[in-house]
Amino acid sequence: MVIWLIGLSGSGKTTVGKEVFRIWKKKSPQTIFLDGDEVRDIFSNENYSRDYTLKGRRLNAERISRLCLWLDNYNINIVASVLSVFPDMQDWNRKNFKKYFQVFLDVPMNTLVKRDTKNLYKEALSGKIKNVVGVDIDFPKPRNSNLILTQTKSQMAVDFCVKEILKKSGIIDENKS
Repeated sequence: MVIWLIGLSGSGKTTVGKEVFRIWKKKSPQTIFLDGDEVRDIFSNENYSRDYTLKGRRLNAERISRLCLWLDNYNINIVASVLSVFPDMQDWNRKNFKKYFQVFLDVPMNTLVKRDTKNLYKEALSGKIKNVVGVDIDFPKPRNSNLILTQTKSQMAVDFCVKEILKKSGIIDENKS
């Protein structure tokens, strides 16, 4: 199964994803964690790896989806934390992975700007950097997500998000938690 976590920068994808991975790996050792930023780092010697334009983002998205497909074909479970700005790639994932569970971490922009752990929004809003999703690159809200976790519903507490993902994806039995 592929659990695909989608959200803007600062939404908690990596934090939540790593915790889902940690728990799932205990139950199913053939589980890995993939982070969009880490995949860029792995291929840092390629020209596009630091290209945050839509073209560069598209290439990275395709690479992550293809890598997940390859792993999925070997029955390896994946927790992927990806910004994921291309609805057609999400559709491709749903059609090509054996089992695909899409989670959208829906955090309001004003909350993300306040968090701004990477100073990404501050620099983008001041004009120092470009190609920031949610600022000068549109972020189409994912459609057909299996689970949407919103700031108002969950206060985005990591343990709440992790439990919801594990239950709704079928990794843990809802009746036993």
